[in-house]
Amino acid sequence: MSDRTYGAVLDRFEDERAVLLLEADGTTTDELVVPTALLPPEGRHQDARFTVSVRGSDRTEIAYEPAETRRRRESAQRRFDRLSEPLSSDDAGGAGGRDGDEDD
Repeated sequence: MSDRTYGAVLDRFEDERAVLLLEADGTTTDELVVPTALLPPEGRHQDARFTVSVRGSDRTEIAYEPAETRRRRESAQRRFDRLSEPLSSDDAGGAGGRDGDEDD
């Protein structure tokens, strides 16, 4: 992994380790497995967002991004809520509908 700064999301825990999915330009590019103890305590939950700075092979800085975590959680909840709504009679024919997510 080259020297770079990534956006990351906490995907899962495996024993005492956390698996972060590294993102660049909205695409998952790699994963980073770190001891859970290296994560800030407030960010030790699934789907937490981080900024990860990798500098060489022995230095990684991880910063929790609470505002981005909250924004993404709220956006996902809005999408789920819209998908949970029953279709109106106008939507049943396929003429209307939701073809985009203006919140993202």
